[in-house]
Amino acid sequence: MRIIICGAGQVGWQIARQLSGERHDVVLIDQDARLIQQANDALDVQGIAGHASHPEVLDRAGAADCDLLIAATASDEVNIVACEIANALFSVPRRIARLRGRSYLLPEYADLYQTSNLSIDVVISPEQEVARAALNRLDAPSTFDTETFMSGRVRLLALALTDDCPVLNTALRHLDQTFAGLRALVVGIRRGARFFAPEPGDQLHAGDRAYVITAQQDAARTLDIFGRPPPPIRRVVLIGGGNIGLAVAQALESRGGVNVKLIERDRGRAERAAERLSRTIVLQGDGMASELMAEAGLPGADAVLTLTDDDRTNVLAAVQARQAGAGLAIALVNDPALQPLAETLGIDALISPRSVTVSSVLRHLRRGLIRDVYSLGNAEAELIEAQVLPGSPLAGATIRDAALPPGALIATVDKGGELVKPRPDTRLDPGDLVLIFAVSADIPGIERLLQVSADWF
Repeated sequence: MRIIICGAGQVGWQIARQLSGERHDVVLIDQDARLIQQANDALDVQGIAGHASHPEVLDRAGAADCDLLIAATASDEVNIVACEIANALFSVPRRIARLRGRSYLLPEYADLYQTSNLSIDVVISPEQEVARAALNRLDAPSTFDTETFMSGRVRLLALALTDDCPVLNTALRHLDQTFAGLRALVVGIRRGARFFAPEPGDQLHAGDRAYVITAQQDAARTLDIFGRPPPPIRRVVLIGGGNIGLAVAQALESRGGVNVKLIERDRGRAERAAERLSRTIVLQGDGMASELMAEAGLPGADAVLTLTDDDRTNVLAAVQARQAGAGLAIALVNDPALQPLAETLGIDALISPRSVTVSSVLRHLRRGLIRDVYSLGNAEAELIEAQVLPGSPLAGATIRDAALPPGALIATVDKGGELVKPRPDTRLDPGDLVLIFAVSADIPGIERLLQVSADWF
C-alpha cells in the first residue's frame, strides 16, 4: 500500500515508523527540512520537505498513485486542505485527518464531514481520544494502561508486578486450575527490554509488566488475584482546564457519584470551563501552588490527573500530588523521552497522546474486518479486534491449527455474544469476533490470516 503522511511530528513519525516497518511504501511530508532529513536517515521512508497542502508537493509525493493520505500536521486547516486537494486533483481513495480544534468537532457541525461537503473519510480527534483514555485509567486505577474491547465487555489490564504479587513464579497454565472459571489470560509480558507473548509454561516475575485480557465482569477478581485491587474513586482533582481537562470533567459529571475539582492557570480558560460545567468546582491559579492544591482538597483526593499542555508541568504536578497524599497520580506526557523518568518518580500511570492517536489511525488501516486496534508500549505490539471472515485462513480452524505467528496469540473469542476463553481446540467460525495480541513484527502475518483467501472466490 502506498501511503502519504503529512506531518513529521511525533504522531506522523510514529505512524511512518510503524507502517514502513510493515513494508508499506510510505512518503513523509513536512515543512521542516531537519525532520525530513532525520526521517530519511532513520526510517525506510521517502521524505519530502515542503508544504503538505501544496499541489506540487503532493504531486512529487506520488499522490496520483496513493492509496491513503493521513494528514497529521500541527495545523487543522492544512490537514483539511491536504485532504481536499488529494481528492480533487489526485483522486486519493481514502483520506484521514487529525483535527484538534474543538469548534470543528461540535455535534451541531457533524454534517461538515459528509463526503458531499469535505473530502475527509475519517476524523481523528486527539483531545477526545486522550480524554477517553484518561477516563479508562480511572475505571482501572491500579493499572498503568487499560482499554476496552468488544463493546466494553472485554478489558485490557496492564499491571506492574511487585514482590507481593500472589501469582509470581506460577506457570501461566496453572492459573486456570487455581482460579476456576476465571476468564483472564496473560497475553504479553515486558521483561526488561524484551516484550513477548508468553507460552503456557512461562512464569511471572517481580518487575514484569504483564498485559492481561479479561472479561469486564471478571476485571475486579483479576486485579485481586494479581494483588492490585482497585481503590474507590470518589474525589478527583484535574489540573489543566483545556479541551482534555474539560472533556474529562464533563464525562465525570455525567457519571455521577464523583466529586470533581478543576484547577486552571489561565483565567479565560477557567471562566470558560466554569460556564460549561455544572457540578465541578473550578479554581483559577497555578496547579503546582501548595496553597491551591490544599484548597482543591488534593491531599485527600482519590485521583489527580495532570492534563496541561506542558509535559514537565504535568510530571512535576503529579509528583507533588503524590507527595501531598493523593491516592493516584496520572500524568499526560507527550514526549517519549520523559516517560521512563516519570515512571521512576512514583507516577501511577502515563497517558501518551501520541500512542492514543496512533492507535486511532491504525484502527482504520488494518486489513480484514478490523473493529479496533490498540497500540502497546512504544508501538511494540498491538491488540487487534477483528471478525473472522468466511474464506479466511482462520475460518473453520482450531486455535491449535490456526498457524499464528510465534509472537501472537488469541486473547478471547466472542461467539454470538458469548465470551469464550480460548483453548487449543477452540474452533473459529465465520462471524466470530477475536481479540489478537501480536508483536509488531508479526502484524502482517495476522493481517494475512484475517483476509479472505483468493481461492475462496
